[in-house]
Amino acid sequence: MPDYPQSPPQKSKLSCTPRLRGIFFRSLIREFAATGLLVFFILLGIVVFTQLIRFLGESVSGLLAVDGILVMLGFSAMNYLPVLLSISLFLSILLTLSRCYRDSEMVVWFSSGIGLVRWTRPVLGYAIPVTLLIAFMSLVLSPWALSKADEYKRRLDSRDDVSHATPGAFRESKQADRVFFLEDVDINSKRVGNIFVRSVQNGKDGTMVAKEGYQETAENGDRFLVLLNGARYEGVPGQADFRISRFERYAVRIEPAELGKEQPNIKAHTTRYLLQHPTSLHTAELHWRIGLPLSALILALLAIPLSYVNPRAGRSLNLITAMVIYMFYNNMISVANSWVALKKISPLSGLWGLHLAMVLVLLVLFRYRSSVAPWWRFGR
Repeated sequence: MPDYPQSPPQKSKLSCTPRLRGIFFRSLIREFAATGLLVFFILLGIVVFTQLIRFLGESVSGLLAVDGILVMLGFSAMNYLPVLLSISLFLSILLTLSRCYRDSEMVVWFSSGIGLVRWTRPVLGYAIPVTLLIAFMSLVLSPWALSKADEYKRRLDSRDDVSHATPGAFRESKQADRVFFLEDVDINSKRVGNIFVRSVQNGKDGTMVAKEGYQETAENGDRFLVLLNGARYEGVPGQADFRISRFERYAVRIEPAELGKEQPNIKAHTTRYLLQHPTSLHTAELHWRIGLPLSALILALLAIPLSYVNPRAGRSLNLITAMVIYMFYNNMISVANSWVALKKISPLSGLWGLHLAMVLVLLVLFRYRSSVAPWWRFGR
């Protein structure tokens, strides 16, 4: 037997290559997920902030009650989740692979015989679960959130004037004949404090103030705001018909609010309802919901060739190109859905035409990035 150590055979070195490659791909998926979560929460914070400003503006103008801001904000954020996840999926793959190019990791893997097509395996391992989540949110969660938001807003609009009043703020009644000011409102005990009511009765302006009051329901179902220990000023001060009346108890009838009629909102319809009622508008909405997960998966694969970084052209050129392609793709989906709704194109062309065109662009980009020959030598 030889008295020196034997070197391991070459076959054992090559046998560990798939294992090392699997470890690297799993770490790559973890980096995809970490980058995607960071991008998602940044985008979600921007959307929540902008929607909060919009709802606060509606509350100040009297279109939305203060206690309904957080609920409407939650429903609005749930509606934007599919789009945010799609953008996060695309950017996470794009940024991670661009970093691999900048750190020369791609050069190492290309030198080891791993081509650009082999990167589809870790990308699909990360993109397919996210795409399924986008499909669930687009087909189920977003319509449910929009329907609940519409229902909740109708309930807020259907409340009476006293229940809808905001403590410490002047509010006009729905009939535009009274202005309320309530310093304190206790909904549980139905009592209010420091009340100011300005109304028009029989063509005369009247102002009533009271220290406290409560809500009372008559036998016939009419509701009244009963003012206690107050005064009523009627007329214009300085004229002969100006009167001041003191009272211990004064009842003001609360006009019942009519239940708001449900406005047809196509985006709030369930996917089953859209399938059961195949109109042009419903088909366009259904195409939008199906197109979100399809476009997310195509964009995830499209991020592989778009992540190429040319050191001579700068590090941001690929990001700008990728964002231009994303915005063009997303806008064309909306345009195709509008054409389907207007019956300018067939539903089949509107659903699959654009996505198949982007798949063709994907194949061309893969061929371009994987080949060292110029375009005019494709035939050879």
